[in-house]
Amino acid sequence: MPRESFRRPLRAVDVTVLALVAAVCAGVLGVAGGALGLGIATRIAGDAGPIGTPASRTITPAPRPPDSIAGVATAALPSVVLVVVDAGFESGSGSGFVLRDGGYIVTNNHVIDAALANAGRVETVLADGRRLEATIVGRNQSYDIAVLRVEGASGVGELTPIRAAQSPPLVGDAVIAIGAPLGLDFTVTTGIVSALDRPVTVGEDEETSYISAIQTDAAINPGNSGGPLLDGGGRFLGMTSSIAVLAGGARAGNIGVGFAIPARAVERIADEIIATGSSRTPILGVIINPTYTGSGALLESVTERGPAARAGLRAGDLIVGLGGRAVANAKELIVAIRDQLPGESVSVEVLRGGRLINVSVILDGREDQ
Repeated sequence: MPRESFRRPLRAVDVTVLALVAAVCAGVLGVAGGALGLGIATRIAGDAGPIGTPASRTITPAPRPPDSIAGVATAALPSVVLVVVDAGFESGSGSGFVLRDGGYIVTNNHVIDAALANAGRVETVLADGRRLEATIVGRNQSYDIAVLRVEGASGVGELTPIRAAQSPPLVGDAVIAIGAPLGLDFTVTTGIVSALDRPVTVGEDEETSYISAIQTDAAINPGNSGGPLLDGGGRFLGMTSSIAVLAGGARAGNIGVGFAIPARAVERIADEIIATGSSRTPILGVIINPTYTGSGALLESVTERGPAARAGLRAGDLIVGLGGRAVANAKELIVAIRDQLPGESVSVEVLRGGRLINVSVILDGREDQ
């Protein structure tokens, strides 16, 4: 099937985007050590309460308004899960949340891909402590989205889905992230939407996912992958998937630049997987010149009878815009395409022979299983 491609990985200039699950292997020791240290600190701090406070006294916190951070977190936590992958040396964990009735849970593809590659098992841990074995319904590597299902256990039908926000966020909107950073399950952090439509890649070479991401400064770390990014009403705006690190990877934790897959992509891909077991990724049907260093995406070739060819695009065309978005390089072109729908007509701005032209292209869809 035709696809967008380039012949060598695109280079990051300012930051390197790192899949949150990448620290899992190191986390086998790092998280265990951190848990030990945390346990010691807890015991020391718990040896004595405040002066004059009886050790047996139980204080019940006052209820919080539903639209407060505490109120939103309290309502959403039962719908968030810890995803545990048992796959030998590739074992690890991430996050997920209930998307649809019937026990359907979404997470990142990079959280569960080791289970598929190594015939491993996937379990989900609910907020009430239940551990439920999950089956992988399907996944889309291009969008870094996977769907799990838990069934056959009492109470699964009572799992409450988190509904998507009905309108996209604005820069500056308050957000709440829930997940399991560094294995610390059901952790709540807050921040704002820092930017929209960030072109982000997760993975390397043929395993790379391209995302038109929501950027946030809410603290997210390895293990948050797959958890929900919520608005002030408890509706999910996106699925946290990756973080930025300083060049050279000097820090692998939160530096205030995290990314989430928008809810519209999560819902579309997940609904297709639930309905058919697979999903479709929009394609333009071109090969991008990997050596071009100017502004725009230079077409090296056009797939015969593909969407671009049918619309009259040809090798040597320089794409500078797609769907109303400026295109500065190959990565931005692929991300802009992935932000569209298969079968959708999209406007493509092309520089040809020094002249700017607009071409309407009907995108094809490639099936991803």
